[in-house]
Amino acid sequence: MVLQVRTLAGAGGGPDSAILGSGDALRAGGYATAAAYMCRRGDPGYASCRRRAEACGYPLIAIDDRGPLDAMVLYRLWALCERLDVAIWHGHDYKSNVVGLLLRRLHPMALVSTVHGWVTHTARTPLYYAIDRWCLRRYDHVLSVSAELDAAVGALGVPAGRRRMVGNGVDSERFRRGAIDRDRWRVRHGIAAQRCVIAAVGRLSDEKRFEDLIDASGVLMGEGHDIQLCIAGEGPRRAALQARSDWLGLRDRVLLLGLLDDPTELYGAADVFALSSVREGMPTVLLEAMAMSLPVVASRVGGVPSAIHDGENGLLYRCTDVAALVDALRRLIGDAALRTRLGSAARRTVEERFTLAARVRAEVAVYDALLAG
Repeated sequence: MVLQVRTLAGAGGGPDSAILGSGDALRAGGYATAAAYMCRRGDPGYASCRRRAEACGYPLIAIDDRGPLDAMVLYRLWALCERLDVAIWHGHDYKSNVVGLLLRRLHPMALVSTVHGWVTHTARTPLYYAIDRWCLRRYDHVLSVSAELDAAVGALGVPAGRRRMVGNGVDSERFRRGAIDRDRWRVRHGIAAQRCVIAAVGRLSDEKRFEDLIDASGVLMGEGHDIQLCIAGEGPRRAALQARSDWLGLRDRVLLLGLLDDPTELYGAADVFALSSVREGMPTVLLEAMAMSLPVVASRVGGVPSAIHDGENGLLYRCTDVAALVDALRRLIGDAALRTRLGSAARRTVEERFTLAARVRAEVAVYDALLAG
């Protein structure tokens, strides 16, 4: 039994796709699996994850978490480990890594952690990330979603024999453009068939820099381009982003769609996908869009350049450089042949290097080695 453990607050993200979509592949590899999410009761992000888990047939368990000093979290997770007879604890953030170390004293099990990237910055996160780095040195194996993060884990003192780069992967059958009715989604949202739709997906937080996309859209519309920016996600920046689009006079051309349980309809209706982050590990939404044969404009951050080669299967620009973002979007908006070429190449990249099955096989190999040892 592998228990995937994560902390959730407000909205989910890339790790949820990696966890909840892997059940069938793990079972095929010989492992039972379940997920335990530490969150406050009534968290809207958990409700969305629960619906996604039900659609995937993945066992998802809520662990009521009232904050850093809630000792009952330890008891609830210890009882769950005992009930499920957990052999491998797989943590996905600093808190799950701390709890795993504490519980192993009571319930012997192998400890695995996936480093998705230290991207969110608040007043408390320097402390949290310092704790996480301390934990990683004491884990049996550490997986990183990009070569950059693997190097950072190595710099913490985790030896090569206890770490591995395992890139994110997506279900290339589920994320396939031909399976989506493009026009139905557009009609539902009042978007004209000929209008160029730019899609973006992610938590509405500082590091995603969605305001750069709004500003770039304003410039392009000022030049006469018929575009619609659709941003899916929820988070603390929602009010500020809405205010910015209103101030620029873009209320009808910038749609904040909220949290989507399934973004495939948005991908299928879009013409371009944009990622404007200043910090990323290996964004799952990027791989999902690529699998959907969408041409991508992405900031050159984190593990993104390992998936996107500028001019070959997407376009890259320097993060926060709005003028460069405008130039890249302008190229795609005005060149349907370029969009088709880059989108097809992006799809091939996913099929060759970033499938869910390949990622799970790599995880299973780590699990097998730990249990054999």
